[in-house]
Amino acid sequence: MDGKKLEYKGVEALKELERLTSKAGEVQEEILRKILEQNWNTEYLNKYLGGSISSKSVYLFKNRVPPIAYKDIRSYITRIANGEDSSLITGHPVTEMLCSSGTSAGEPKLMPSITEDLDRRTFLYNLIMPIVNQHVPGLDEGKAMYLYFVKAEMSTPCGLPARTVLTSYYKSFHFKHRPHDPFNDFTSPDAAILCYDSDQSMYCQLLAGLIHRRRVLRLGAVFASALLRAISFLERHWRDFCRDIRTGELNNGITDAGCRSAMLDLIGPPDPESAMEIEQICAKTTSWKGIVCRLWPNAKYIEAVVTGSMSQYVPALKYYSDGKVPLICPMYASSECYFGVNMNPLSDPSEVSFTLLPNMGYFEFIPLGENGSLSMDFDEEDEVTGMSPRNLVDLVHVKVGGYYEILVTTFSGLYRYRIGDVLQVTGFHNQAPQFRFICRRNVVLSIDNDKTNEEDLHRSITAAAKRLLEPRHALLVEYTSYADTSSIPGHYVIYWEINNTIQPHAPPISAEVVQECCIAVEEDLDYVYRRCRTNDKSIGPLEIRVVKAGTFEKMMDLFIAQGGASINQYKTPRCVKSKSALKLLNANVSECYFSPRDPAWNA
Repeated sequence: MDGKKLEYKGVEALKELERLTSKAGEVQEEILRKILEQNWNTEYLNKYLGGSISSKSVYLFKNRVPPIAYKDIRSYITRIANGEDSSLITGHPVTEMLCSSGTSAGEPKLMPSITEDLDRRTFLYNLIMPIVNQHVPGLDEGKAMYLYFVKAEMSTPCGLPARTVLTSYYKSFHFKHRPHDPFNDFTSPDAAILCYDSDQSMYCQLLAGLIHRRRVLRLGAVFASALLRAISFLERHWRDFCRDIRTGELNNGITDAGCRSAMLDLIGPPDPESAMEIEQICAKTTSWKGIVCRLWPNAKYIEAVVTGSMSQYVPALKYYSDGKVPLICPMYASSECYFGVNMNPLSDPSEVSFTLLPNMGYFEFIPLGENGSLSMDFDEEDEVTGMSPRNLVDLVHVKVGGYYEILVTTFSGLYRYRIGDVLQVTGFHNQAPQFRFICRRNVVLSIDNDKTNEEDLHRSITAAAKRLLEPRHALLVEYTSYADTSSIPGHYVIYWEINNTIQPHAPPISAEVVQECCIAVEEDLDYVYRRCRTNDKSIGPLEIRVVKAGTFEKMMDLFIAQGGASINQYKTPRCVKSKSALKLLNANVSECYFSPRDPAWNA
């Protein structure tokens, strides 16, 4: 990528964005040509194309190279990880392997990455503030309290670093040696962000945010779940933070040398007045509703991923901010590729769409339905039955309202690779389509002929919680699911963690209410599920298992300890298959409830 583009900021960045989206089709064709020129002689492409590169290369690629899933490329990646040459899949040296979150699709996947990939990620990051500043001015007049985390990296057998995409970025020259930018003046010292101990990192970053609390203009984390974990951490440790600020001395529990040095420089002389203000806010309140706005009174917005499965955290974020600051979801990205940006950052979380940037990679799409009708008859790891490579849709020819699964071709050696994300086209910005994230296609519950995808499960659960829990001053903190086939017929099990303490003296949620939640979820699932439940009797009553407070934090700790995810990356799996996770969940169940009747179904 042209190094000049990394310098685009402000108006220049917006001009470049307009140029790219105005010529999206041309940019896409040029990107594909460059990828093929660079990677033509790789073993993988030779398998399908062969011969010398020519003016027909793009045509040959589109007609011969098939859509693939991870299982189709795994052996090549493993060979490179074991020391074979990068020319198996890419013309540039693979410099690191990026670990997928591992909580979206089973075990962690390794994605090849080349040096130029960091340039593309940096280019996209540099677009965010110019876009947001159009809607929220004055962001260069204060600080950003962003909670970022790294995860200890591993090595492949041949010595390549294996780490998360965010760890890769935060440890890169692009991040550590970034020029001063008043629009990205972080409260957290780099040493705190780069600390491998997540508790020490969280402590130092929250303490830094409290020290600068009057200057904080925006707060954020990569995922909404990480931000809520930070609020939970704050609830447990605010007294320690007050003591540190009051005395001007850092908690002895912070033993990481880099963190300790950076925080001692930051903490300053004793400040009993600020400590007392924070103490009064945290201690002398009957509820933590609006705590974010009280601690950071000048915050203009909260930034985090709040789409897809993360949208279930929106009520909690609104609760802690008292609904007074907007929630902004600025970008769409994955370990495999960074995709696009949110051109309307103040849009409601339920209406967020991302404009795909045509210079990030070469994008194609598998049609999954039109006019509001979504059909997913095959999973991520299945072959695309009957799908000819020629029938894939390119970026500029998708249709508004249509559902698609995105495929990406990259410089680093992925070709027509199925990311597994299902998107819906909501419109266009110039020639570039805008997409709403719908769900991960491979997250489904199935007992019989039913196939419940992530979106349907999420919609039914959040609707039930909103209708039956929230009026009783309770919040659904977190959920996951499991298809229990240990008995006949099998049934859906939903694990719920409920916060019943947001309103002092509110009565506990009754068994009858949770039972009604069970049937409410079932009533909202699709026709096939309700037929199997009511008519065929091939599925048993849905079960909600209420777990103890903190259970889902324990599950996150479990998955992080097992490798593959950092706090930044972690997404609660909406369907649990891990035996260790199920054991943890079941060990923390406090009550079990079943649907009291069959859901409505008409032949």
